[in-house]
This record gives sequence, C-alpha cells and structure tokens, in this order.
Amino acid sequence: MSSIYGTPRLPDHPEAARPIVALEEQVALKAATARLADEFHGIFEPETIERFLVSSYDELADRATVTNFVPLLAERFARQRLHALARVESLHHDGKPVVLFLCTHNAGRSQMALGFFARHAGDTAVAWSGGSEPAVSTNPAAIAAMAERGIDISGEYPKPWTDEVVRAADVVITMGCGDTCPVFPGKRYEEWTIEDPAGLDVESVRPIRDDLERRVQRLVAEMQLGAGAALTPTPSREGTE
Repeated sequence: MSSIYGTPRLPDHPEAARPIVALEEQVALKAATARLADEFHGIFEPETIERFLVSSYDELADRATVTNFVPLLAERFARQRLHALARVESLHHDGKPVVLFLCTHNAGRSQMALGFFARHAGDTAVAWSGGSEPAVSTNPAAIAAMAERGIDISGEYPKPWTDEVVRAADVVITMGCGDTCPVFPGKRYEEWTIEDPAGLDVESVRPIRDDLERRVQRLVAEMQLGAGAALTPTPSREGTE
C-alpha cells in the first residue's frame, strides 16, 4: 500500500496527484497512526488503520485552506470511522443507539443538532454528523448562537459522510441534502425541513437553532434517551455576551 508519509507516487498510481505531505505533518500523522493502532489493537490490522487515516486526511486536506491542523482532524475523523466500522462488522457494540445528522455543508444545521443531542441525550447514545458537500469551516454564526445556549461547537469541523458511518447508524436525520443523502435499508430516516443558516447573522440563526433544539428534544424523548425527556429549552444567554 502506498503511504502518506512522503513516499513518491508512481505516475499511474490513482493517488499520484496527491502532493507530498510536509515533514511536520508526516510526523503528526505517524503519531496519529500509532495512537489509533494502540486504541484499536486486536480489532483492526495496522494496514486498515493507516488506510482509514490516509483517506480521512485526503478528504479534509482537499478543502483545507490552512493544513496545520489537518492531521489532528484526520485522526479524529479516522477514529470515528473506525468505531463505525467496528459496529458494522460486529466487532464492538456497547448497546447504545447511533444517531447521524446530515446536511449539505456540515457547517450549521447538523453541527447545531449534534451539539443539542450531545447535551440532551448525554452518554446514553452515540451521535455523529456529516455533509454531502462539506464546507471549509463551521459557520461562525452557528457557533455564536450555540454559545448563547452554553454549548461550544467551535471545535467541530465539516466532514463528509462515509459508507461505514451511515451503515453504523440506527437513526439518520437529513436536512436539505436531498438525493445526495445516503439511503440504506434497516435505518430510521427523518427529513427535517429547516432553513440553511449559511450566510445568515446570529439574530437570523437563533430561530433555526431553537427549532433544532425542539426537534432534538422530541427525538431524544421518542428514543427514551437521556436523564428524562422533558421538553424544556436550554436557558439562553442572548444579549449577555
């Protein structure tokens, strides 16, 4: 298998167009591979782990304007995908349902929904997000609107949905990705018709945020997750920051 760590590509190699990775990124990726190999020891072979890290890096680096943090994000993305693959292949299952939030850019709606779901469901479920056409970064207005609810999504990053992540999900919530959203049998699908916050200011994003929270709380209650299913909105800090 070809490596991401500086090995030149053969001219006819399908990945030949990928540029050689900078030395500091090579070091970071090697360290990431070692951590993932430790974490998934006895579950996946090192070759599988490197393959997922390489493809995760490629997905994110293709859109990145600044690549310094791409190895770290690629490690997080690869870890999520490997956890998903372990579930799909029945190599690991903790009994928790998996909910996947999908939208077009994975920069606003799906990230806000993920933040609310993590708060209201706690550790009683696993939740991920993805996009059909991921943006470069998370919508700053969405970040600010969620901060008013005391939820920090600034560390999240847009990423594509992948086959194993969708297959591992029990519930798939789609928001505006239309025919590009993946459909697999045996999943519960819901389409939430919610305005895309792209290009909107914080004031305009607040109603979208509040609608998302109500929908997430309803979903959590239906799935009987979290410490109770009371539909009580999170207190807002609007105007105090």
